[in-house]
Amino acid sequence: MAKDRPVYMGPRLRRLRRDLGLTQADMAADLDISASYVALLERNQRPLTADMLLRLARTYKLDMAEVAGDGGAEQTARLQAVLKDPMFADIDLPQLATGDVAVNYPGITEALLRLYTSYREEHLALADRGVEHQPQEDLPDPVAESRRFLAARRNSFPMLDDAAEKLAAEAEAEGGLTGWLKARHNLRVRRLPSDVMAGSMRRFDRHRDAVLLDDTLDGASSTFQLALQIAYLEMRKSFDAILKDGQFASESGRRLARRALAGYGAAAILMPYTAFAKAVEARRYDVEALARQFGASFEQTAHRLTTLQKPGQERVPFFFLRVDPAGNVSKRLDGAGFPFARHGGSCPLWSVHRVFETPREVVTQWLELPDGQRFFSIARTVTAGGGGWGAPKVERAIALCCAADHAHRLIYTQDAPPPEPTPIGVTCRLCHRSQCLARSAPPIGRDMLPDDYRRTRAPFGFADG
Repeated sequence: MAKDRPVYMGPRLRRLRRDLGLTQADMAADLDISASYVALLERNQRPLTADMLLRLARTYKLDMAEVAGDGGAEQTARLQAVLKDPMFADIDLPQLATGDVAVNYPGITEALLRLYTSYREEHLALADRGVEHQPQEDLPDPVAESRRFLAARRNSFPMLDDAAEKLAAEAEAEGGLTGWLKARHNLRVRRLPSDVMAGSMRRFDRHRDAVLLDDTLDGASSTFQLALQIAYLEMRKSFDAILKDGQFASESGRRLARRALAGYGAAAILMPYTAFAKAVEARRYDVEALARQFGASFEQTAHRLTTLQKPGQERVPFFFLRVDPAGNVSKRLDGAGFPFARHGGSCPLWSVHRVFETPREVVTQWLELPDGQRFFSIARTVTAGGGGWGAPKVERAIALCCAADHAHRLIYTQDAPPPEPTPIGVTCRLCHRSQCLARSAPPIGRDMLPDDYRRTRAPFGFADG
């Protein structure tokens, strides 16, 4: 007869008991064991047998999977991802030991993860102060705060992905988002002319139990706005829980971060993590094909690709940038920790600034930073607004970028070997490529040569050393 296989899950048992509002004596009485035995189980001094697991599930009417959990797999994956930081490179951190810490000491693991996230935020804040120094540095910058918040977490929020998958399944059962809104919240969806909407794309009309949409929105935009409203209705507590750990000097920074989380949730409803992660591999990250498969826009799909870093289910990490024809950066999302993620977009040699010449055409490019790191870039224009004669619209360019090591997984690299990469810089003030003809400012720390006797082809000449 097969014996029960013992497992040690004391911290999980302790958390379960506390969630149920029980003392050790209460649980002992419910399970018909001694209080001292419960204490031994919680300290991992006794194994929790399969028979005891079954007894717990029956006594408290719990799902067996809920009792057993995932064996700490998610916490282990998160901790292992953090410990890959170069800061820990000289420390021997065996995976088995990491798993033991995550499983047996979940509270300590969570504390370490929070500390690391805070460290990342402060690290990025220092980068902002050092490179994007402004005369009014004491004034909070809401946009920078929001970007730091997202970058410190690699633009990955598994809590929202899990919630969105459930909502997507419910919506599918109700025949779509419109049916779900009616069944769950008794809300109608109405499309109204732009003049009636008075400048709004979407409005939640509580008095008339309706979600109002501008009728000039295209299909992908309309669907996204409905998903966004669902995210605001169903994920408020998740937003608050995630923002609780953020560091914001202004309420506007917090609101921008909350808006970003809502957009994340909406995209996760339209492109559920499991299905989308499977599709990106099958289609080799073909953004246009993925957009059609999930009924999303090119930009929405590119944006979603930056979020696929759920521990244990990671895909290619991407950096996302959106710029206007003047080079202003209106969105920057970092799912990979790239060195130019904080200040990129200003180098005119990057093709993202030239795709306006070939609207809606995907342009690829291999890039190399001054330190030798190489990346692969996909850029294309996108249009916002329009929808009717005379309606204002805005043309922007977006770029997706991944490390060269991952480029072979993308459909865009299958036809030919990589050409010689284009040398680009983070920003002119930090780039020391002295012969660059596109330079707009001298780099920090280099003395300029006078041009009394010689004028270089490059905009600035520099002293050696």
